[in-house]
Amino acid sequence: MSTVELSGKVALVTGASRGIGYGVAEALLARGDRVCITGRNEEALKEAVEQLGADRVIGVAGKAHDEAHQAVAVERTMEAFGRVDFLVNNAGTNPVFGPMADLDLNVARKVFETNVVSALGFAQQTWKAWQSANGGAIVNIASLAGVSASPFIGAYGMSKAAMINLTLQLAHEFAPVVRVNAIAPAVVKTKFAQALYEGREAEAAAAYPLGRLGVPSDIGGTAAFLTSEQSDWITGQTLVVDGGIFLNAGVS
Repeated sequence: MSTVELSGKVALVTGASRGIGYGVAEALLARGDRVCITGRNEEALKEAVEQLGADRVIGVAGKAHDEAHQAVAVERTMEAFGRVDFLVNNAGTNPVFGPMADLDLNVARKVFETNVVSALGFAQQTWKAWQSANGGAIVNIASLAGVSASPFIGAYGMSKAAMINLTLQLAHEFAPVVRVNAIAPAVVKTKFAQALYEGREAEAAAAYPLGRLGVPSDIGGTAAFLTSEQSDWITGQTLVVDGGIFLNAGVS
């Protein structure tokens, strides 16, 4: 049994069997929250629950874009913990690498369905189940690709730009009861982003003023802040967490 003093709060973190989502779950558990995590792979999800601590974590397997899965995840969270104060929309996909001129439109649709529409679906479910009457916070994991040109991952960048706008829309509509913010990371060392730095990490990191790529705990700590009382007067914002690389955008 965990010795961490419980906060009484509960979070639902999507796409959290590994990577950024797992790092977010770790950060929320460290401050005493209970957490439901989701993911596509049931075995990987079970392993993550065991690693995080099955006394305070449950897992619900399914595809993020599946409306039935969204409903079940929220229902299971309510059944297990009686509330869902925080939603962290982290589930995402980026199945294509190449120029926009050659982008398969069906792939583009899939990217938007998983990265944007699913986030809206989860937000609707948590709003109806708990947050509209009791308050809380939503954090959308966007990307630096959503605020800048991103060669060869254009569909992903477009979806993350849409997610940032979704953050604005929900922040406006859900106020004053629920705060909604986004995090826009640069490259974080995860399996999801491995192709962007594998075999050349030192070279990739050299472009960052802070001298390193991100790690999941960097984003986990930011999500913990944006769901804490310390951020009670922050909503509708996208916080860029990028090791300073965006500072180089105007440098020729």
